[in-house]
Amino acid sequence: MSDLFWLTDAQMERLRPFFPKSHSKPRVDDRRVLSGIVFVNRNGLRWRDAPAVYGPPKTLYNRWKRWGEAGVFTRMMEGLAAADAEPNTAMIDATYLKAHRTASSLRGKKGGLGRLIGRTKGGMNTKLHAIADANGRPLSFFMTAGQVSDYTGAAALLDDIPKAQRLLGDRGYDADWFRDALQAKGIEPCIPGRRSRNEPVRYDKRRYRRRSRIEIMFGRLKDWRRVATRYDRCPTVFFSALALAATVFFWR
Repeated sequence: MSDLFWLTDAQMERLRPFFPKSHSKPRVDDRRVLSGIVFVNRNGLRWRDAPAVYGPPKTLYNRWKRWGEAGVFTRMMEGLAAADAEPNTAMIDATYLKAHRTASSLRGKKGGLGRLIGRTKGGMNTKLHAIADANGRPLSFFMTAGQVSDYTGAAALLDDIPKAQRLLGDRGYDADWFRDALQAKGIEPCIPGRRSRNEPVRYDKRRYRRRSRIEIMFGRLKDWRRVATRYDRCPTVFFSALALAATVFFWR
C-alpha cells in the first residue's frame, strides 16, 4: 500500500525515552509495531484489518492496550510538549467528538467515571478540553461528557496552564473566578466578555485573533478517524488515541 505510515529513525529516538523497560525477552520491533498502531488509529481500522507488513494484529492490539493502560502515549505527548512548547502565550478551548453507536452506552463500570459520553443537541458526544501553546500545539487534554460546561474543563486544566504571559480564550471562559485564578498565576486573560455583562471587558483584539490556531489544532486532530469518531467505549483507550494523534501531528 502506498499510504503506509512509518516512523523515521529520528522520530523513534525522540520517543524511545518514554518506552517502558522490557523486563523479560526483548520486545518485537518497536518501529514496526508503533507505526502499525499509528496507521490503525489514523484510518479508524479494526485491528484485524491492519496491513500484514506491520506484523500480527494481535501484537499491535496487545501493545496498544498494554501501553495505553500504563499511560505511555500520554507521557509521550506531555514529555515532548514540555521540552518544545512556546509558552509565552497559551490558549484554551473545547470541541465535540462524535460517539459512534458502538461506544455510546452511557453506563460504565460500577464505581468508575462512566463512558464520558453525553447527550447534546448534536447527539451523543464526548467533549475534549485542551490547552495549546502559542503555535497551537496541544499541551494538555481533559475529557468530559459532551454536555459538561467549559467552566468544568477550565477548572480541571487550570494547574496545567504553563507560566505564560497571557491566555487566549473565547467568551465561554468569561468568568470572574477564572480571570482571578489566571491573574493569581501571573497570567493576563485575553478573553472577551459575555454580552450579558453590564460593562464591556477590555482585551487585546489583535492577539485574540491568534486563537484560531487552537481551532486549527482540533481540525487536524479530527483528521484521524479514530479521533473524529469515537469508536472506543473505554475513555482511557480513547484518550490514548488523542495523545498519540497529538504526538504524531505536532511533537514527533
